[in-house]
Amino acid sequence: MTFALALERLALVRGHHKLFAGLDLSLREGDFLSLTGPNGAGKTSLMRVIAGLLAPTGGIVRIRTEAGDLVDGEDRARCIGWLGDRDAVKPQLAVGEQLRFWARLYGADAPEPEAFGLKPQMPGQFLSAGQKRRLALARLVLTGRKLWLLDEPLAALDVGGKALVAEKLTAHCASGGIAIAATHEPLGLDGLTLRLGEP
Repeated sequence: MTFALALERLALVRGHHKLFAGLDLSLREGDFLSLTGPNGAGKTSLMRVIAGLLAPTGGIVRIRTEAGDLVDGEDRARCIGWLGDRDAVKPQLAVGEQLRFWARLYGADAPEPEAFGLKPQMPGQFLSAGQKRRLALARLVLTGRKLWLLDEPLAALDVGGKALVAEKLTAHCASGGIAIAATHEPLGLDGLTLRLGEP
């Protein structure tokens, strides 16, 4: 068996507005999906439904592990790594301290901050928006989760940071992961594209 994600006739209504309905999608190990569409089309909401943070109006999200088990609830959460619009950086902790904390939490080895263009002794409160994004990416990598959900992963990043995101996404999918990114900016990766907000 392989790790897989399936959406079956998924629908979502928010604020009396139908974001999507009858959405069918199947992704397997190694797949990358780019979610595109105008602001308010439902890109982030779709990822929140996949993550189990938001209940769909209709339809089903199925995540199947490599062992062939269908998972939900906390088991689903343990499969998912999330990179959202809030970077969750602790202002008083240095970059290296933050990565070591997250590594202990996930039972992983902390990556070298320099590999993400960061200085280990830099306190979180002095990081720029782009540096915070790099730190959030490092945290995502160390989670070891099979399914990555990324909301505007290129936001605030310079050219080098954007290349780093593409590199990490490519490596994740090459190692058998699945990645879904909601983005207004092309990531330059081969994969599928789903445009929301179409009439």
